[in-house]
Amino acid sequence: VQLQAFGGGLVQAGGSLRVSCTVSGRTYSRYAMGWFRQAPGKEREFVTAISPSVGSTLYADSVKGRFTVSRDNAKNTLYLQMNSLKPEDTAVYYCAGGDYFTRSSTQYTYWGQGTQVTVSS
Repeated sequence: VQLQAFGGGLVQAGGSLRVSCTVSGRTYSRYAMGWFRQAPGKEREFVTAISPSVGSTLYADSVKGRFTVSRDNAKNTLYLQMNSLKPEDTAVYYCAGGDYFTRSSTQYTYWGQGTQVTVSS
């Protein structure tokens, strides 16, 4: 299973951006998927997760109400819609997949290479 994140870029504070993650392999629909981010000098942190089929979601408090995670199992693609972006959202965003629907990064088996999101003030 290979994950590839893309769609990052530079955006002004208050703006929006959507990042995506494509997943190789026919078992994508079985996996819980998550987004994590890592800012310079900081540890990787949980952003959001979505369950395999029912579409249950989890969000970090810092992004709740601004970010929306979704998945298209037919296209093997995971999305993260980010609205009302703040400079503190600046980070490398990573997609991850695994057997457990959780906030814990250690429970995800597969990781993408990350895509840079920069929010200017």
